[in-house]
Amino acid sequence: MAISKYNLSFSPCPNDCFIFEALVNGKIDTGDIVLTSQMEDVETLNKLAVSGKENCTKLSFHAFLNLTHYYKVLNSGSALGFNCGPLLIALPQTKKLLCQNPESISSMKVAIPGKLTTANLLSMLAFPKLTNKEEMLFSDIENAVLNGKCDLGLIIHENRFTYKEHGLEKIIDLGCWWEKFADQAIPLGAIAINRNIPYEHQIRIDRYVRESLLYAYSHRNETMLWVRKFAQEMNEEVMRQHIELYVNEQTLDLGEKGKTAIRKLFEEAFNLGITSEPPQDIFL
Repeated sequence: MAISKYNLSFSPCPNDCFIFEALVNGKIDTGDIVLTSQMEDVETLNKLAVSGKENCTKLSFHAFLNLTHYYKVLNSGSALGFNCGPLLIALPQTKKLLCQNPESISSMKVAIPGKLTTANLLSMLAFPKLTNKEEMLFSDIENAVLNGKCDLGLIIHENRFTYKEHGLEKIIDLGCWWEKFADQAIPLGAIAINRNIPYEHQIRIDRYVRESLLYAYSHRNETMLWVRKFAQEMNEEVMRQHIELYVNEQTLDLGEKGKTAIRKLFEEAFNLGITSEPPQDIFL
């Protein structure tokens, strides 16, 4: 029996680890398909995918917008948010200034978790005049605002649960903004598969991702032990909230609801000239 080896890349965030624990630890029978795993920050994954050589990888939907000629989105594994998108945060005095003069945002500097992140795409859609941006690791953004390096911070992942503890305040939840603007869930992260992989193997890998998530649901305590290894500085409650927010019905299966939301994001990005028009077959 010939063995086919593929690399599976995802982030160490709790939602990704929860989804893939069973798959990467050999609890799902994948037959003659061998999946090796790699963990990186999502913006690192976005940049690696630009080469078109990744097999199966987590991608921000913003990155995927520009890489549809290389990849398709699997039906299982994606993160779509409901009232839980990226947050634009600031010190209280900066928030007060923005409330008094919203146009002042055009002169402010914002720390972003990467140009290819969906968070940055949403900021482009919601605040076209907010153009002075500095890229940094998502976990460094709070400190960049606290020490005055940046006026604003665009935070993602678990930082949405910690910013208040540091005296920072929310300017806007861009997920809520998107839902009111588009009447859709916000597509945050995709699990994308390379178009060059044989179609039968694409289908099987999609099924294995789904089976891995179902395993996590039925073996939650066991799965969480592994999730904790990669979230050592995160307390139990934050991990639980993170998973509850970003692992939902559309993670198990995008369905038409999830696909419609993704198409809407593509449409708005295309209308603003942020991306070219995607092909029709963006989903597996």
